[in-house]
Amino acid sequence: MNTIRSLYVASIKEFMRDRAAIIWTLAFPLIFIVLFGVIFNGNGGAPNYTVGLINQDNGPYGTALVSAFKKYAASFKFETGSLDAELNKLKQGQTDMVIVIPADTSQKIAQKQTATVQMYDDPSKGQSDSQIKQSIVQAVMQGFSDSLPGTVTPLALQTNSILTHKYTYVDFLVPGILAMALMQLGLFGTATPLVTLRQEQVLRRLGATPLPRWHLLASQVLMRLTIALVQTGLILALSVWVFKVQIQGSILAVLGLVVLGAVAFVSLGYLVAAISKTVDAANGITSAVNFPMMFLSGIFFPLAALPIFLTPIVRALPLTYLGDALRQVLTGGTPAFPIWLDLAVLAAWTLVCSLVAVRLFKWE
Repeated sequence: MNTIRSLYVASIKEFMRDRAAIIWTLAFPLIFIVLFGVIFNGNGGAPNYTVGLINQDNGPYGTALVSAFKKYAASFKFETGSLDAELNKLKQGQTDMVIVIPADTSQKIAQKQTATVQMYDDPSKGQSDSQIKQSIVQAVMQGFSDSLPGTVTPLALQTNSILTHKYTYVDFLVPGILAMALMQLGLFGTATPLVTLRQEQVLRRLGATPLPRWHLLASQVLMRLTIALVQTGLILALSVWVFKVQIQGSILAVLGLVVLGAVAFVSLGYLVAAISKTVDAANGITSAVNFPMMFLSGIFFPLAALPIFLTPIVRALPLTYLGDALRQVLTGGTPAFPIWLDLAVLAAWTLVCSLVAVRLFKWE
C-alpha cells in the first residue's frame, strides 16, 4: 500500500505541475456547462430568422394578420418585396422563410371560410429548423384566429418546399458528419500522436538522422489525407446505400473539399501540438477546440437555431464553412455563405495555422 500511495502522490504532483493540463482538464468542463447551459435552457436569446412577408390581400384582415406577425413573432425579422424576389432570396440563403397572405384572405374570413396562408421553406436547413419556424407561424395564426368572431377557424397553413428534390434530415446530417470526421482526424489524429512522439524523444532521435524533417511531416500529412479519403468513401457509401442520400454535386468537387478540409484541420492539429508541452495538455486543448465546433458550427442543426449573440463565434469557426461547403456541393443544400467564402476561410485557416505551427513547433 505504501508503494501505491507513493506512486499516487507522485502522479498527483506531476499533474499539478502541468498548468495547461489543469486548465484544460478541470476548468473547461465548467466553462462548457455555463456556455451550453445558457444556449439550451432558453435564456441565451431566441433563434433569429429573416422572413419575407408578402401581403397580397388589400382587405382589413390581411393588414391585421401582418400586424399580428410583426407583433407576436419576436424571433422573425421581416422583409417585404415581390414574391419572386423573396423566393429568389430564399433559394440563395439570404432569407429563412417566405410567408404569403393570399389576395382572397379577407373575403374568405368575412364569409366564414377557411383562408390558407402559404409558407415557403427550405428543408435543406434541417427538419428541426422547419418545425421551429412552422410552429411559430402556426402559433401566430392560431392567436389571430382566436381573436376573430365566430367559431370556425378561418386560417390554415400550407407549407411549400423550394427544392426540386426530396430532402430529409439525413441529407442535412451527412455533410455535417463528414465535416466532423475530418475535423477529428485533423485534431485527435495529429496533435496527441505528435506530442507523444516528442515526449518520448522519438522526434529528437529522428532529428539526429540524415532524414530531412519535412519528409517526416509530409508523410504524416499524406497518411492523414489517405485516411480522410477512405473515411469519405465509407460515409458516402453507407449514406447512399442505406439511407438513399442523393449526391447532387460533382464527386471531384466533393473530394476537393475533403482534401482542403483535411489539410485545414491537420494544420490546426499541428498548431495544437506546437503549443502543447505534454500529452495531457494536448488532449485537453484538443477537446476544448473540438466540442465548441461540434455544437456551434451547424453540423447537427441549422445556424439560425443558435442565439444571435453567438454569431461572431460561429462565423470564426472553420468547421462552419467546411460543413456549409460540403452541404452545398454534396446534397444541394441552400448556402449559408457563398462557396468562394467557404473556400477562402478554409484556405486562410490552413495558411495561418501552418505558419504559426512552423514558428512555434519544437522537436524536443
